[in-house]
Amino acid sequence: MSRRDDADLDVDVLLDDPQRRIVVCCGSGGVGKTTTAAALALRAAERGRRVVVLTIDPARRLAQSLGLEHLDNTPRPVVGIDEAAGGSLEAMMLDMKRTFDEVVEAHTTPEKAEQILANPFYVALSSSFAGTQEYMAMEKLGQLRGQIADGSREWDLIVVDTPPSRSALDFLDAPGRLGSFLDGRLIRMLTAPAKVGGRASMRVLGGAVGLASGVMAKVLGGDLLRDVQTFVAATDTMFGGFRERAEQTYALLARDETAFLVVTSPDRDAAREAGYFIERLAADRMPPAGVVVNRVQTVRAARLGAGRAQEAADRLAESGEHAVAEAVLRVHVRRAETASRHRAMVRRFRTTHPGTPLTVVPAQQSDVHDLHGLRAVGSALSS
Repeated sequence: MSRRDDADLDVDVLLDDPQRRIVVCCGSGGVGKTTTAAALALRAAERGRRVVVLTIDPARRLAQSLGLEHLDNTPRPVVGIDEAAGGSLEAMMLDMKRTFDEVVEAHTTPEKAEQILANPFYVALSSSFAGTQEYMAMEKLGQLRGQIADGSREWDLIVVDTPPSRSALDFLDAPGRLGSFLDGRLIRMLTAPAKVGGRASMRVLGGAVGLASGVMAKVLGGDLLRDVQTFVAATDTMFGGFRERAEQTYALLARDETAFLVVTSPDRDAAREAGYFIERLAADRMPPAGVVVNRVQTVRAARLGAGRAQEAADRLAESGEHAVAEAVLRVHVRRAETASRHRAMVRRFRTTHPGTPLTVVPAQQSDVHDLHGLRAVGSALSS
């Protein structure tokens, strides 16, 4: 596979750009976004940037690879990095509910915050509502960028690992969905009796309210209508803020300081999802800086094709000798066939998206479990 042509992504140029403040790693689940984000953050730090990496993946192995006992909603320094260039690295893992709590505490009085945080409807909304994780990832990104702007933190680069959603587009869609829910028709309908009062209004809305309440009560339990009314009364001034902050974050993502890296694998479904994401970003005027294709199979004996290796293995099998050599050849056959498929997929992807720079990361021999492994991935990203 040819390297360093006009279609190649130069990760080091991206990371070294002092005007670049945010790098967002996005893509479908299971393609290595978290490892990619951590490797990029480490590489940027060891090239002189002051980096914070925000991951959404709760897997303990990532914390271990960064040399930390655990990750939580508080940025923690990563020790053991090469600080010769003057960089630093902190890491954190999104706590969805804690971030939602922070939003409530920041935009209401202490008395109202206490009331909201104890409300059963809020507890369910902040813990399990579809899209809440993606929305809170955006909220946390806005908070981190604000800390850079107000000088409370000395970071100059934020690396974001987006949630492992079924669809990569959920990250961009969730803020709008949650904002629409909180100030949309359903909430207005459920709270209308409390706002307008009277038996006439209850008769008009009774059927719709009863249906909606019946469905949602199965999920939330308790006196749903009372909980929702109490929640809305306490958060009435917050509703516009959800949509406003979503719009602000969208504006932040569209700035030149933000770069999207679409992460995929040489799998047909993952590549298709990556293609959708590229098109969506372009439509939203957020063109991706590049594509990272992870876990691409390579072979060391590139001149020994699958066909020749298969023939050699068959001859050894017929002779009944050299069983070990035969086994090695058959392993090579499988890897060579996989490598051929992966190369073909990368070529098709380049052809389909000719204006999008791309880099390939070979499949690693073992799981990444320490800084050394992350450095190897970072090196592969930039080679």
